[in-house]
Amino acid sequence: MEQKEILLNLLFFLGVFLLIFVITYFINLHKFKHKKEKNIAELYYLIMKFRLDKNKLNTRKMLIWFSFIDAFIMAFVSTFLSFIKIDTVWQMVIGFVLLVCLIYSFYEIYGRHLVNIEKRKEEKKNV
Repeated sequence: MEQKEILLNLLFFLGVFLLIFVITYFINLHKFKHKKEKNIAELYYLIMKFRLDKNKLNTRKMLIWFSFIDAFIMAFVSTFLSFIKIDTVWQMVIGFVLLVCLIYSFYEIYGRHLVNIEKRKEEKKNV
């Protein structure tokens, strides 16, 4: 692999990442400002799965993390798929499996992080 090709893939990754980050952040921010928080799927998923208290969450800060995670996943998968040279059908299959795995794993990690933060706040409050 040439250095030029690596640089081109890195620039492609950064371009896709920034584009998707900005778009998803402003879409989620628009929903948040217009009190459509139930339409933010990531927030709803984390609240339901991890039984988080919606009132204790800093939703605005979470929007940045949602946008970051989504942008990273989409940019990584698109860069990875453009990097491997196989048939389009197999690229679609690999891309779908990779997307599902990354979405589940990143939101699982982020949800557990939020649970730990909530526990620490409760411990400080009880001390």
